[in-house]
Amino acid sequence: MAFMNTDEDPGLLDGQVAVITGGAAGIGGGASRRLAAAGATVVVNDIDPDLLTAAVTDIQAAGGAALAVPGDIRRPETVTALAEAAGSVAEGRIDVLVNNVGDYRPNGRFLKTGPDEWNALYAVNFEHVLRTTRAIAPAMVERRSGSIVNVSTVEAFRGIPANAVYSAYNAAVNAFTRSLAVELGRDGVRVNAIAPDLADTLQTPAASMLRGRDPEMIGHWVPLGRFGAPEDYGDVVVFLASAMARFVTGHVIPVDGGTLAASGWFLRSDGRGWTNLPDAP
Repeated sequence: MAFMNTDEDPGLLDGQVAVITGGAAGIGGGASRRLAAAGATVVVNDIDPDLLTAAVTDIQAAGGAALAVPGDIRRPETVTALAEAAGSVAEGRIDVLVNNVGDYRPNGRFLKTGPDEWNALYAVNFEHVLRTTRAIAPAMVERRSGSIVNVSTVEAFRGIPANAVYSAYNAAVNAFTRSLAVELGRDGVRVNAIAPDLADTLQTPAASMLRGRDPEMIGHWVPLGRFGAPEDYGDVVVFLASAMARFVTGHVIPVDGGTLAASGWFLRSDGRGWTNLPDAP
């Protein structure tokens, strides 16, 4: 991960302890590395031990501090292990929690799905957010200081065919974010979320998203003209986690290159104006 650079945002999170789920690769990998670059000791959970080892190695090689907690965050014992590991770093101090884990994959037309698919999507997209927050937030409340950053998706704001259940659970993440922010505000704990779109990651590689389309067309679909890189999302996580966002709570920030603002409008292929109809194959 060449973007890891401890010269950027020096001291923004110095001395703090940050916990992140699914923090080895993709959006979580960008966030864990950027949190470490900003000075936090990062307690990184991930289900993939090889990617987790690589992430911690990257962070340490760049001069940062990180602790690995392998395991499936959907399992209660992993949540317990993560909370215990985080609590051991600085005598129980935990400053930041990033609930990053989620799984985007088309789950089919709703009428062809059933409880097995619903429960699986619930576990990976929402239930662990409740469990992990319940395990970590009390340490923040006790110190009357902390920041929770959840990772949702722009699909919680717009319709997405073949993903009705996925989008519903991410809408739940957004609602949980807002309500918990109100509940914990007087305890000194801020709660926000980011809503990514078009992240070029291992889970959603750009080549797969393009599916043979001309990459030059990206500028017609995305106002900023490119797909997102892990550090694009990680930097916004750092902002929300830091004192720079000290008066920001209860918000979901789209990190999407402008796709949600465009709301289905595309630059015409001839460059002459915009259309809300598909403009190219």
